[in-house]
Amino acid sequence: MRYADGPRTFCEVHIKATVEEVWSLVTDIALPARLSPELRGVAWLDGAEGPAVGARFEGHNENERLGNWRTVSHVTELTDREVFAWIVTDADGRFGRPSTDPAASLASWRYELTPEDGGTRLRHSVLIGPGRNGVTAAIDRWPDREEQIIEVRLGELRTGMAATLDGIKFLAEQGS
Repeated sequence: MRYADGPRTFCEVHIKATVEEVWSLVTDIALPARLSPELRGVAWLDGAEGPAVGARFEGHNENERLGNWRTVSHVTELTDREVFAWIVTDADGRFGRPSTDPAASLASWRYELTPEDGGTRLRHSVLIGPGRNGVTAAIDRWPDREEQIIEVRLGELRTGMAATLDGIKFLAEQGS
């Protein structure tokens, strides 16, 4: 896969809990920071207290190869108990020129919830780019390894998504 192809991946899980119970967990932006190996903290911005289209939140990330960085995310889609989606921007210019332009996002993230077999099918997906990010920085340095760089990053993201989904599943099924 090439960067121009729009690298993407997803993970999904069946949870023995109602859509409403799972929805309350996926829309808690602080929860993934407790579960993900890369996301370290989040906070709503501009007085927002919860998800709404246009609401913004900052994230603090840490990765062995990329170091530490802050992002600003914008909620782009919110369909009650069905879809929670946001784009991530590089407001501080960690990977290029500072930007909060959605057209230059680092990545787009999405949760989709579907009732299934008395529980909920939860799908977590990501699209890398189209803006500059750690992947494009690595490709600039090693252009002959583009496909490998993308494969490694997608694997890291799948690992993080799987850990997050496992945590959500555990919490939802325990009723916490």
